[in-house]
Amino acid sequence: MNKIRVRFAPSPTGFLHIGGLRTALYNYLFARKEQGTFILRIEDTDQSRIVPGAIENLITSLHNLGLDFDEGPGKEGDFGPYIQSQRLNLYQEQAQRLLEKGFAYPCFCSSETLTNMRKEQQEKGEFVKYDRRCLALSQSEIRQKMANGEKYVIRLKMPDKHKFRFYDLIRGEVEMDSSQSDDQVLLKSDGFPTYHLAAVVDDHFMQISHIIRGEEWLSSTPKHIYLYECLGWEPPKWVHLPLILNPDRTKLSKRMNDVSVDSYLLKGYLKEAIINFVALLGWHSADERELFTLDELCEVFSLERVNKANAIFDLAKLDWMNGQYL
Repeated sequence: MNKIRVRFAPSPTGFLHIGGLRTALYNYLFARKEQGTFILRIEDTDQSRIVPGAIENLITSLHNLGLDFDEGPGKEGDFGPYIQSQRLNLYQEQAQRLLEKGFAYPCFCSSETLTNMRKEQQEKGEFVKYDRRCLALSQSEIRQKMANGEKYVIRLKMPDKHKFRFYDLIRGEVEMDSSQSDDQVLLKSDGFPTYHLAAVVDDHFMQISHIIRGEEWLSSTPKHIYLYECLGWEPPKWVHLPLILNPDRTKLSKRMNDVSVDSYLLKGYLKEAIINFVALLGWHSADERELFTLDELCEVFSLERVNKANAIFDLAKLDWMNGQYL
């Protein structure tokens, strides 16, 4: 039996918020229940959005809540480094492999060209996606552009008219059409990977067994499955968690509400109440209990009891739990 290895992989673009904590918590509980490994990986490839101090805050917030990771920054294991900006050579090597195998191609389009392309497609009511104009370039044209120093990105060449089928441990069988997938940029002109390439490469080399992440990444899964196929790797198991919604059913956003973990701790909410509250945002126990310690959650948590329906962020519930733990 393969060892369970899961990861919480936030971007350091702000402080840890309730949505991120829920993802971290479910990964942590699953790892502890299955005697597996809980990994913290920092996905900092979008350098323009990094917030100073965010990595330190993430680590401190997890520790303050009792969710200490087994491998990660400052706790190096056999699969580090655990900060993506320190792993650039690995992503560049795999992007080159995809180019050589014909699964990817260089794109020299400027941002202005791409903006005009999208505008034209929107005006025509078409699905907005890259129109593959650079795929038609000959090898001599590509070499000449590179020799001229023209900037380029590397794009994944998605298959045409292909049905992607995969099993999600929460949603069951899922089918998605490749026509709704773009030729995703894998490697940017500055040599940094996009999320799609970096996540797949890291999940493979860190031997991740289960990817437990938010539902917003469900539409990207075909691209990731195809990358695994192109690189000759076995994909992990997929687990897409339901969204957390505001009471008005809009998506919970750290830009809309004061939902950082630190803010609730500073307001006097107990860490036990926060953990219990977040655990029930999309999961329920077999006996419908509402109060658990972290150790008890580690014993009873199962992915099979994660809800398919979206969860509502109800502060009154957190207030009630805080009172019960006092």
